[in-house]
Amino acid sequence: MNRHDISLLQAIQGYPALSILLPTHRTSPDNRQDPIRVKNLATEAADRLLREFSKREIQPLLDNLDAIVREIDYRYALDGLAIFVNHDFARKFYLPFPVTERVMIDESFATRDLVMAMNRSPRYWVLALSEKPTRLFEGARDTLVEITDYGFPMVHAGPGGEAALPGGFGVNKSAYRDEYSRKFFRDVDAAFAEVAKDDPLPLLVVGVDRHISFFNEVTSHGSLIAGSFLGNYDHLSAHDLGKLLWPLVLEAKEVRRQELLQELDAAVGAQRSSSTLGEAWLQAQMGRVATLLVEEDYHQPARLSESGMLLTIVDEAGGPDVMDDAVDDLVELVLQKGGQAFFFGYGALAQHGQVAAILRY
Repeated sequence: MNRHDISLLQAIQGYPALSILLPTHRTSPDNRQDPIRVKNLATEAADRLLREFSKREIQPLLDNLDAIVREIDYRYALDGLAIFVNHDFARKFYLPFPVTERVMIDESFATRDLVMAMNRSPRYWVLALSEKPTRLFEGARDTLVEITDYGFPMVHAGPGGEAALPGGFGVNKSAYRDEYSRKFFRDVDAAFAEVAKDDPLPLLVVGVDRHISFFNEVTSHGSLIAGSFLGNYDHLSAHDLGKLLWPLVLEAKEVRRQELLQELDAAVGAQRSSSTLGEAWLQAQMGRVATLLVEEDYHQPARLSESGMLLTIVDEAGGPDVMDDAVDDLVELVLQKGGQAFFFGYGALAQHGQVAAILRY
């Protein structure tokens, strides 16, 4: 699941919108109960809907629910499962983080917990470059989930790939092969752009030297590339590739964190920063936050003013006028306005009140 998926779900409005969330298990014997729990939750959802609607009114949704439940492959279960269904739509997502089990029927799909977990999980893209085929993965910690959308996986079908190279006297086949390889990786980069525009996460590139070189020549996403891993990994599963790349992700994250702390120090000296949750919220509302730095275990309920500009810290969550976690709302606000958010360990931002912002101006 990525931010494009979240945006798609949030754009769908209309009652009834059914959301089913539950934790799942990756290994036996714990995962043996997962199909039973899904079936029970689907039955609970159907019973609730049939108390509100006639069977004829709700049958298209029930048919979609039955179909999406049958599609679940528990061999690929991760730490959570999310199912979203209405009369015209049905999607499921295997989640690399646990969620609280529940069934919700509302005007819109329940995405808040997914947004929060996604914001706080180390996430990244992986492009496994190859001509047969190039695969795209979404990474969360050491887990990779293959993306089978936006044209991925992509096969080089042109000359030098599945098609033969031009022949004849005087034809430089090597030059033809290289040019069509560049064209293929331009297509890969264009397809990746559709994914990255809504979720510009760090990108890891893996593949043989020739393919990485071609991709680096043609890509418009050089600023996202956090590292490269040389070698032919076409044979590796998503699971094995994730385990292989995770140390590189951790190394890149630590380097980036140190760079950000230095950027924050420079921004403080230039009077282009803000500290504390309330001040960062105010700057984010004005669209001034370019980069948000947050201690990862910091959660804080707060009350929002009528203008939406000011936060008042409260001791406990609860009540319609209290935000359960203003920190998560701040992260989402910064991302919606084109900023970035990074998380740090406990105490790293103590002098800033656990939240700091590098401002655009």
